[in-house]
Amino acid sequence: QVQFVESGGGLVQPGASLRLSCVASGFSSSSFTMNWYRQAPGKEREQVASITDNGAYRTYAVSVKGRFAISRDNDKNTVYLQMNNLKPEDTAVYYCKAPYSWASWGQGTQVTVSS
Repeated sequence: QVQFVESGGGLVQPGASLRLSCVASGFSSSSFTMNWYRQAPGKEREQVASITDNGAYRTYAVSVKGRFAISRDNDKNTVYLQMNNLKPEDTAVYYCKAPYSWASWGQGTQVTVSS
């Protein structure tokens, strides 16, 4: 069974940093692109970062470019999202997933940025 388990979220002040982790299981995650997404209250889910199977190519949403960094450790089947200089508008539930129809969503991890 394909699963994604996200962790590392929390309540932080503006300007703080967090590192999210996502452990994938049930498939050979090292062979696939992996993405981070987020969904803020009342908004549609959006993709914020993507990384190819070997980590050679990474892309970011304009809103997070220069502040967030996606990485992966294929030996641990884990994808990370380093988030720096967090802003209130980054408040959302964050999810990771392989961008394929056979991959279902996990529970996500809540990130709240507030003073």
